[in-house]
Amino acid sequence: MAILESIRKQTTILILIIGLALFAFVISGVFTSSNLGGGKAGSNIAEINGEEVSIDGFREKVDIASRNSGPNASTMQTVNQVWDQEVRNTIMEQQLAQLGLNIEQDQIMNYIGTIPGYAQNPQFQNENGVFDPNKFRSFIAEIKVNEPSQYNFWLQNEASIIQSAKQQAYFNLVKAGVGATLKEGEFDYRLANEKSDIKYVRIPFTSIADSSITVSKSEIQSYVDAHKEDFKQEAARDIQFVYFEEKPSTEDENAVKAALAEVMEDRVEYNDRTDTNDTLSGFRNTTDMAAFLDRNSDIKLDTLYKEKNQLPTKFADTLMALQVGEIFGPYRDGDYFKISKMMDRKPNGSVKASHILIGYKGAERANPEVTRTKEEAETEAKRLLKEARKKDAKFVELARDNSDGPSAPNGGDLGYFQQGRMVPEFNDFAFQNPVGTIGMVETSFGFHIIKVDDKRDIIQIANLAREIEASEGTINKLFTDATQFEMSSISSDKAFSDLAKENKYTVRPVNKIKATDENLPGLSSQRSIVKWAFNDDTKIGDIKRFDLNSGYAVAQLTKTYDEGLMSVEDASATVLPKIRKERKAAQIISANKGKSIEDIAKDNNVSTSTASALNVKSPTIPGSGSEPAVVGAAFAMKQGDTSELIEGNTGIFKITVTKKIPAPKLDNYSTYARSVKATREAQVSTAVYNALKDASEIEDNRAAFY
Repeated sequence: MAILESIRKQTTILILIIGLALFAFVISGVFTSSNLGGGKAGSNIAEINGEEVSIDGFREKVDIASRNSGPNASTMQTVNQVWDQEVRNTIMEQQLAQLGLNIEQDQIMNYIGTIPGYAQNPQFQNENGVFDPNKFRSFIAEIKVNEPSQYNFWLQNEASIIQSAKQQAYFNLVKAGVGATLKEGEFDYRLANEKSDIKYVRIPFTSIADSSITVSKSEIQSYVDAHKEDFKQEAARDIQFVYFEEKPSTEDENAVKAALAEVMEDRVEYNDRTDTNDTLSGFRNTTDMAAFLDRNSDIKLDTLYKEKNQLPTKFADTLMALQVGEIFGPYRDGDYFKISKMMDRKPNGSVKASHILIGYKGAERANPEVTRTKEEAETEAKRLLKEARKKDAKFVELARDNSDGPSAPNGGDLGYFQQGRMVPEFNDFAFQNPVGTIGMVETSFGFHIIKVDDKRDIIQIANLAREIEASEGTINKLFTDATQFEMSSISSDKAFSDLAKENKYTVRPVNKIKATDENLPGLSSQRSIVKWAFNDDTKIGDIKRFDLNSGYAVAQLTKTYDEGLMSVEDASATVLPKIRKERKAAQIISANKGKSIEDIAKDNNVSTSTASALNVKSPTIPGSGSEPAVVGAAFAMKQGDTSELIEGNTGIFKITVTKKIPAPKLDNYSTYARSVKATREAQVSTAVYNALKDASEIEDNRAAFY
């Protein structure tokens, strides 16, 4: 944090330093000369350090990102994703412009060679499997002529790649100034490996009641003013709502059951075309199940045979126990009521097997590293077959150590499979031999030592199913209830929550909603409610009904938070414990100053304790939790030393170091120095960007457009 704060406060100095480092590094010429920033047309979605970001350009990027993200990403998720990237790119471009940093085509191509999607594409690799810049250039030249749409898509990617490559060059320059000395490596080693045993006494802060510490509003305000960075807040809103969920009623469920019952048995219906009574077969007796389910069920006939683990978990045992022709139901499975009929059973229709594959050069899908001949493979397979048939053989280990197949890491386990899933020779052996049999077969893949592990029955089930849906009457009643509650809560003198309680509705609060939020707990994606809460015309206490995909929500705005410094009321939940802790610490230290560990324990009715093998990298004291200040003090003390009173996280401590266990000396600490350096380098990109972002002035207008 000290490094980050230093960067944040000295951005100008950082720019000058990097600028000097770039004196001989300023380069020019990139793939394209197109402007990577947004245009200036139309309104602006942002202003970043005085630079405007066009809403038109931003929307284009959102459209592209939406197409790439697919249907599962909501509009606001995509907007926020593009926003984060736009802010980052704009801030970094401003830095790069100040430094005069540019990159040449060769540097961009080198960067492309590090992107897996390009570097690992065989189309762009040479005969040695290495990324070939010339092949990549030829590909781009070809699509420019023959595939204009694909070339335009590349241009969009190219702009992003150039931006990333330039940013990487920037961060690499910062990393070049990051290092670690051998002394720092030694110190880091000591922090992890030097141990201390201590005897200590702890007076917990809980020994003083919170109620005994009086804190005024002015004191809270003073604390906030003194720690402004910790109490900055974005504009936010609190709401509460009642959710009227569109779901089937008990009457709707009973209606579905009744509808299933109507088609269960044969029934007679009058045929006005022939002026006769026709007997229509029901689910129980139909001879054409596929046609029957097409007419009467929301789920068609599934002709696939299922294992027990593929059936509804709650009813799997019952369904597996049915005899052919037997019926079970109705029962609820998810959003359906079902009646199931056993159509067929195949005993031992699913086999679980393991195998050891011994391949040879020229076999189908043979690993290129396999060089043995077919004769050598057969000899090896016979040897392993003999090993596998021994009483004390462990097939799993033999497969893991010897198999050339992809199942080797799993001990050769192929799981369960049905008829026809394996090549004929393998299939026949697995299904024609009993569980426990071990044998060898030859296929186009090589020689297989096969072990039949288990067999299961598989069954074919027909399901007469109807989806459980809310009826029109239920939906109409839901709308009436929601509307009446909205009108009553607006006109009534009673509080929103009290009125909801009278009607046995559940009120759900949602606090600190941000202007760009979308998802609300209990309602999922509801951007319209968020926009209403932030509308200038919406006042505290206002109530509105919202139409949702799955029902209605009646919401009330309960509180607003302005951007800037938290109010005393909002900050008190955080500040009160801090001030109380400071006061308690001062009281405890004042009352126990100069006392020995034993006297402190006696006077405060607490016990002395011991802790062993403490180290700074894991500063936990058993029974007290994380106490870095206390463990850090022990690290700095000598054996036999006793500390002054130490303010910890959970109380006031006094410690005596009873034993110091120094870290074993090493001949060289270069490994630890490199580790420290690598850790610092890994933090550069995030720390520097966050410092630059914190120092930037960003006007966010997303909420005005989305």
